[in-house]
Amino acid sequence: MTLDDYAIDVELTATERVGVHRYTFPQSQYAHLILDLTANIYDYPGKTVWSSVRMESDTLLTGFRQTTGWARSRVLYFAVAFSKPVRSYGLRNQEERAYRDFWRRFDEDDSFPERAGRRIKCHFDWSTAAGEQIVVKVAISSVSTAGALANLRGEVPGWDFDAVRAEAKARWSRELSHVTVDAEPGVLTSFYTALYHSSMGPVVHSDVDGRYRGLDGNIHTADGFTNYTIFSLWDTYRAQHPLLTILQPERTNHMIRSLLAHQQQSVHGVLPVWSHHANENWCMIGYHSVSVIADAYLKGLRGFDADQALEAMIASANFDRYDGIGDYRELGYVPADRQSNAASKTLEFAYDDWTIARMAASMGRADVAATFERRAASWRTLFDADTGFLRARNADGSFPPDFDPMSTHGQGYIEGNAWNYSLYVPHDVAGLMELLGGAQQLVDWLDALFVMQVDDESIAHNEDITRAGMIGNYVHGNEPSHHVPYMYCFAGQPWKTQARVRQIMEEMYRPEPDGLCGNDDCGQMSAWYVFSTLGFYPVAPGSNQYVLGSPAVRRAEIDLGAGRSFVVVAEEQAPGHVYVDEVWLNGKRLERSYITHDEVVGGGELRFMMSDRPNRERGTGPETLPYSMSR
Repeated sequence: MTLDDYAIDVELTATERVGVHRYTFPQSQYAHLILDLTANIYDYPGKTVWSSVRMESDTLLTGFRQTTGWARSRVLYFAVAFSKPVRSYGLRNQEERAYRDFWRRFDEDDSFPERAGRRIKCHFDWSTAAGEQIVVKVAISSVSTAGALANLRGEVPGWDFDAVRAEAKARWSRELSHVTVDAEPGVLTSFYTALYHSSMGPVVHSDVDGRYRGLDGNIHTADGFTNYTIFSLWDTYRAQHPLLTILQPERTNHMIRSLLAHQQQSVHGVLPVWSHHANENWCMIGYHSVSVIADAYLKGLRGFDADQALEAMIASANFDRYDGIGDYRELGYVPADRQSNAASKTLEFAYDDWTIARMAASMGRADVAATFERRAASWRTLFDADTGFLRARNADGSFPPDFDPMSTHGQGYIEGNAWNYSLYVPHDVAGLMELLGGAQQLVDWLDALFVMQVDDESIAHNEDITRAGMIGNYVHGNEPSHHVPYMYCFAGQPWKTQARVRQIMEEMYRPEPDGLCGNDDCGQMSAWYVFSTLGFYPVAPGSNQYVLGSPAVRRAEIDLGAGRSFVVVAEEQAPGHVYVDEVWLNGKRLERSYITHDEVVGGGELRFMMSDRPNRERGTGPETLPYSMSR
């Protein structure tokens, strides 16, 4: 890109821990670069707690910045190397200070080699010839400036910008080549954009020598694994982590070991809710680390200590001080008069408990499995027969008055309303249908959800729910509803899933700069698209099943490694052909509405016969329906 005001060309590339910049300057006696350590995404007063910089030589700057906010105490060290010695520089502190101490004996603003404070801005100056290029390498570390320097020297020892860029391109090409797709151009663009987004996190947290700053503030060494951070688990347990379990099982093992390291370093002894650079953000609800771990274990991953993992999962589920878990264990639900968003918390706890029960049963821990199976049924305590919704209830068992099922504010749900969150029983859709009165009642609910009108006031108090992400009252721009279009399959009407899934793909994912209908949330929004484009989706991670939808590709091949692949073929794929007439798995007709994880990773071919008319016979029998705990 070009900075038009100054006619400076800017090129950027990166390795895992080092950013590399190349600036092409015009002829100038006043070529500058500015490092602004006050800038933040959320740039409120007090965001920067402290920062410090040192000009080690005329080609090397080191320092750190500590910030507070979402991550209560985040410390980031850095080392910045310049390909050309600076002519002059200034390390400025723009904060108002009542006490200047004895540093006042120096002129700290002009080429003085160290500075510390809360509002540090630095400038670096050169004289440049026309077309002269200056390369800047910026390495980061959570450990120290020495760690940042080791990362810089270990990953980018030279100054060949083009070589670093070529390697970055090659690595991303290998990453995106996990899936090879043949589809219409718009679908192709959206698919690989989504695959790219869903591969960006979690991110590497440890240095090249394995050291990293832990949750306890101390320096640890990741022995035999890479430590990761940025776990947006309320979002990513749904599809992004299950996608990585297929495409990158070894990386998933490292991520689980990172989750377990977090638990060991936690003063509470619990797995992360939202792990962020040696901080626990406690963002959103549930304890969805347990879903990620159980799903991976049940799918055969063994790169972590399963016994340690199960104990960590149990500890997290029994952490009574967190979000009403103590009441939940005693009453069978989180009470609305003691906790906000009580209905959502109860529902998500129940799902998480089901995943613990599944893993414990697989490990032969029948006692643990029995306990958490009982807890997994806790969602039933919220059913209000008078309204037909799953509702928050008070500690005395009563339902709060003034119930508004359309409102996203003050009704016991987080980032959703009763119409959406009453469907959040991914592990027991059959049980939900039973309470609603049968399969057709669920279908009627879903049909109404996608067409009903929602007034502005119902969503006015929620910044995460906007018109751009809505179809009727179905909210795809926010995660709690991502499994909903696949629920028709549980009611024996998969053709309605096929139509709605394709509608969502076409309306909510466009190959345009503004083509994503909501916050991607560390790859979850994109992972939904990747799965759905391929024709299947993990409605209940931990079930080892993927519910079938409507593929938007002509052909796709998933590279499973070791010479194995799983191929998806959609015959008669054409505009308007959103319905599935037949499905064949490895040459055999498939009547059920799901495939298993073993069938995917075992390799083979899933063949869809597409049509412009729904097949109302296929996928309707009891034996064809996906897993439910109650069935």
